[in-house]
Amino acid sequence: MNRKAPSLTANAGLHKLANLGISLLAGAWFTTAQGATAVPPKSAPAKAPATAQTPSPGQTPAPAPNTASRLEKIGEALFNDPALSEPRGTACLNCHLPGTGFANNNGSRAGVALGSTANSLGTRNAMANFYSHLAPPFSFRVVGEDVDPQGGLFWDGRADTLNAQALAPLLNAKEMNNRTAASVVAKVAKASYARDFLAEFGPNIFKSPDLAFQKIGVAIAAFESRSTPTRFSSKYDHFIRGTVQLAPDEARGMAIFRDPERGNCAVCHTMNPTSADPKDSLFTDFAFYAEGIPRNPKIPANANPSRFDLGVCGPDRSRPALPPNVPGNVSIERFCGTFKMPSLRNVAQRQAFMHNGVFTKLRDVVSFYATRNSDPKRWYGPAGVPNDLPTAYLPNILRDRVPFNRPAQAGPALTGPEIDDLVAFLGTLSDGFQPPQR
Repeated sequence: MNRKAPSLTANAGLHKLANLGISLLAGAWFTTAQGATAVPPKSAPAKAPATAQTPSPGQTPAPAPNTASRLEKIGEALFNDPALSEPRGTACLNCHLPGTGFANNNGSRAGVALGSTANSLGTRNAMANFYSHLAPPFSFRVVGEDVDPQGGLFWDGRADTLNAQALAPLLNAKEMNNRTAASVVAKVAKASYARDFLAEFGPNIFKSPDLAFQKIGVAIAAFESRSTPTRFSSKYDHFIRGTVQLAPDEARGMAIFRDPERGNCAVCHTMNPTSADPKDSLFTDFAFYAEGIPRNPKIPANANPSRFDLGVCGPDRSRPALPPNVPGNVSIERFCGTFKMPSLRNVAQRQAFMHNGVFTKLRDVVSFYATRNSDPKRWYGPAGVPNDLPTAYLPNILRDRVPFNRPAQAGPALTGPEIDDLVAFLGTLSDGFQPPQR
């Protein structure tokens, strides 16, 4: 693929948590780590070194005062309602739980999400929905001969808005399993928050099930996109604002992350540590890439050797049409096997990684990037060939930039200690950090 590098600036256990909601994030999950040495950026005034405190999953923080609007509160109630699945018992919250990077698979250990029925194991890892409102609609970025899909929601970008994304799981047989929009609306009409729903959308809203269903998406989207006290509250965010310094391993990891000759992570997971505005460090360029991710044998559908998930090319979406300004030699097949590049914010809290959830440890993800070329048998088995794409689409796999352009004989792109440092830096991207009181 001929991509130009963008600018560096450019089900039972969870249900008892269902009423806590994302507002739990106003608290924090804290442990004590090393002191800090990295110098804050010049755009923010430097302050004295602070002891690092980073979130630790599993501890329940105290809820924040709820200052949300009525619409946002309705969205929160919908998001947390386990009665909206069929059978009841699975809420949106089950796959987007605070403390797991808002990307939880409803108790599944297969790397992909479990739905509301015992055998409804999906084919993709749940995506984090925090910060998802910042993604642009799906499109193709065309710069001369360079073409990239970008934007949208879900791993394949098939939803352009949070409203549409929020509604899709409700009707997906492998997720919340409702047969019709009207059946979902009937459940909402019986809910404790139905009176608020009527007050927000009109006294006759339930008489128009299709419209009411769309309003469910509007409310959930409002909840998911509203600002909360802990958004952009990671240690990294405090660092760029000059209120803390990074520990030595975290600082080394950030240097590797940005180094175009070593990690080169920031070429796709864009950041700008010289800016004190966290929105300049979203840690994604919203583009799609084929990275040669290994096949996940725990996904039941993968027992069929001819079954492949092609991302932008399906099977969960139809192949998008290319815009007229795409060069004539570019076909949609060039993007088969590409998946959306997620933000790395809160990545250290996640339980599974990549579109198919094949990795369950963050260190394994970094190790894959560092050794995909030098030790392919470790990832793909004896043949040493990427095993989760049809042969025809293997040329789509990213090979034009560090570390993916590294010759096999050159060895790993990173050493073991460098991998550890990079993982330490990724840990600074978890929201809920609180600087020590001085």
